[in-house]
Parts: sequence; structure tokens; C-alpha cells
Amino acid sequence: MFIDTHLHLVDRARLHYPWLAGVPALDRDWPFADYARMAARLGIEGCLHMEVDVAPEDIGAETLFVRDQMGSGLMRGAISSARPESADFPGFLDRLDRKVVRGIRRVLHVVPDEVSQSVTFRENVARMGTAGLPFDICVLARQLPLAADLADACADTVLVLDHCGVPDIAGGGYDGWAAAITDLARRENVHAKISGITAYAAPDWTLDTLRPYVEHIVDRFGWNRVVWGSDSPVCTLNASLETWVAATHALMAGCSDSERAALYRDNARRLWAL
Repeated sequence: MFIDTHLHLVDRARLHYPWLAGVPALDRDWPFADYARMAARLGIEGCLHMEVDVAPEDIGAETLFVRDQMGSGLMRGAISSARPESADFPGFLDRLDRKVVRGIRRVLHVVPDEVSQSVTFRENVARMGTAGLPFDICVLARQLPLAADLADACADTVLVLDHCGVPDIAGGGYDGWAAAITDLARRENVHAKISGITAYAAPDWTLDTLRPYVEHIVDRFGWNRVVWGSDSPVCTLNASLETWVAATHALMAGCSDSERAALYRDNARRLWAL
């Protein structure tokens, strides 16, 4: 059974998503009811909603939206959007509904690289550690050194690297990515999320296309510092939720029951106190 640590829901009548206009394949509603039906077929026992880069004024409303989905037991909470570069962040942190919010993310590939290097940003990421909130790092492969710098500056905060660090699988970008992952994984406060990497491959990907990237992540981070996520619906760009789950099972076929359990659910339960 999986805990999906990276589910996106979209409700355009309730929230505003400025970036969706640039991705026509995803620019529609993605309701929880549809996901829940598929989760019951695929062995997904719980999920965390990952913020969908809503308009800044809708960040609080997105948390309320997730809260409304938590009655069934499948939805376990939210990884909220935030602006750690803001001087107002400490107040935002104090106001969070901790019954809903389990972690925080700020997408870093949509802002200048300097944002994550500022004193304010790093002080606020450190505050997340004090508050017991993991911080998801969403960077491009070229930005992995920024993630390493942030991990050094915020050693008491748990950091979770999204999507294996967004390797350029379609372009064959392995060596530089692999070296940066090896360096990043030396930081014990960093974990890695194996989530929806089919989106970064060419449409004709196979298991052998994905295998070197997944195996390198597991080899460098170890079974105690990896978690699984669907990245639904982004995973539908080159696959489907069902295909990504099937690919995960196939990639992990040679692993022990305890190793699969760590990746699929146990580490997530521990990291986000589920």
C-alpha cells in the first residue's frame, strides 16, 4: 500500500492557478473524487496534497480546500505553499492550521536563484525545522547545488527533494545530475521523493529509461531517506497514474518487503507524522 506524498488537485471555481494557462494539457479541474476512485484500485491508502502554486492570495484558501477533503481518511493533510523570502513569514507560520498542514513548499525554479540564498529565506526555512515542518525543495537539475547550500544553512530542517531533482531524462542528462545528487545526499537532513519522473522522459520511455535515475537516488540516499509520490496529474503528461504505479512496482520488483514498505509508506508516515 502506498502513501502518495505528492497529489495535486485543481478546482478552478474555488482557486486561481495563473500558470495553468501555459500548460493546456493540465488546464482543467482535477477533482479529489476521481483520484479517490483510482487510489482504491491501485492500493493508495493515504495521500498528501501538494500545493499547486495558486495565486498568492489563495494560499490560505487552498489549505481550507484540502481540509474539506479530509473526511474520508484518504486525504491526510497538506503541504502548503508559502513565501519564506518574506519578512511576514513568521506570522504566516504561526497562523497555520497544523491539523491540516504537514509541510511547506516554495517552488524555486520559478524565481531567481538568489531567492533561496537570502538571509531571510534561510532563517525562515530554519524556522520550519523548529516548528517540525519538512520543506519540499522543487528545483531543476542545474539548481541542485542551491539545494545543497540550503541544506547546509538549515541543518535542523528536514528537506525533501521533489521528483528526484528533475533530471533531464528525455535529453539524456545523467552524469551532471548524478554527481550533484551524490553531493546533495551527503546531507543527512535531505530526503528524496521518487515522484512522477515519467514527466521528464520522452513519450516513448521504458522501464530501462527510468531505472538508472531511480536506482541512483536509492543508492545515494538509502532506503530510510526516500519517499514515493504520484505527482498526479503532472504524471499524465507522458503516462497516467496507473502507469506510474505499475512502473514503480516493476522497478522495485527485486527489492525486499521492508525496502518497498519504507519507500511506499513507512518513511512518509515518519517524516510527516501521519
